[in-house]
Amino acid sequence: MPGLEDLNHNFLTGRIEDVVKWARRNSVWPASFGLACCAIEMMATGASNFDISRFGMEVFRGSPRQADLMIVAGRVSQKMAPVLRQVYDQMMEPKWVISMGVCASTGGMFNNYAIVQGVDQIVPVDVYAPGCPPGPETLLHAILTLHEKIRTGEITRRRTATGAGAALDLPGDAPKPHLAVATPK
Repeated sequence: MPGLEDLNHNFLTGRIEDVVKWARRNSVWPASFGLACCAIEMMATGASNFDISRFGMEVFRGSPRQADLMIVAGRVSQKMAPVLRQVYDQMMEPKWVISMGVCASTGGMFNNYAIVQGVDQIVPVDVYAPGCPPGPETLLHAILTLHEKIRTGEITRRRTATGAGAALDLPGDAPKPHLAVATPK
């Protein structure tokens, strides 16, 4: 049975794709992953002064199975990395990630063995929100940037298995097989 990617785009399927993009963009449900001081700014974004309910995101989901956006707010320790990946894997497709703050994006001032030097080593990141800590305005800008990426993206496109975090060996995991590319003789 042919999938959606096998359809030729015409006036009907082009419009259906636009409706699906509009629905996805206006119903992003975040799963918060607040780990440090950036989480306070993320909570402030949901308060009445900044009110992310106008984007359909007023309820932070407690279960990853109900969420399609992960906002990683704060530094990620090596012990928390497998948990972060597990929550990401349990989220429904399509799923997106916002890295909030310098610590989540690059490790920040914590350049040591205990802190992951960028959450993009664990999960693929779609939008980075810079700052220490980034204010609610910065998170709102990151959300609007993500909405624009959803609006302009193809609904049939999925992340490949070679994306960021796909072949990451976390502590305690079995070694993952690496792909070998055959060269012609």
